[in-house]
Amino acid sequence: MEVDSFKYLSRLVTRYYKLAQVHTELPIPWTPLTRPLNQSRFGLVTSGGLYHRGHEPPFNLEGERQKPDWGDPSFRILPADIDPGEVGVSHLHLNAPKIERDTNILLPFQRFRELIQEGRIQSQAAHGYSFMGYQGYPADQSGWKEESGPQVAEKLKAEGVDNVLLTAA
Repeated sequence: MEVDSFKYLSRLVTRYYKLAQVHTELPIPWTPLTRPLNQSRFGLVTSGGLYHRGHEPPFNLEGERQKPDWGDPSFRILPADIDPGEVGVSHLHLNAPKIERDTNILLPFQRFRELIQEGRIQSQAAHGYSFMGYQGYPADQSGWKEESGPQVAEKLKAEGVDNVLLTAA
């Protein structure tokens, strides 16, 4: 299935992005499992721009609208027992209403609970973490690499996470 990353943007902004030169960092890092899944504690990270409505601010979409080559590098913390109605989507490149109707698309806490009940995974972290997947075009990932990423990694380690499921927008 082909993904149209520009579907929800104006034609002018889409044209700008498509004409920009993009450099991809390769290879993608891979870390093998250190223990069986049924003995593992899982963390959840999404790049879907999700936030806890009423508890945290949404990602800075106005900043992106004013400067289309920029993306908000901060992160949001989502409790594993969050009410799906409290999950907000602040991402210009996604179909927010679909995600808000079924948060398990990008925030599968309920699926994790089912896997725990089935004995397929041991447990899940008490919190998930959300980033704004869009970091400009071409992407500037320095905010993730230098600040937000290490902070989230420390939080996941503090929760005893063995593996992380990344859901990408």
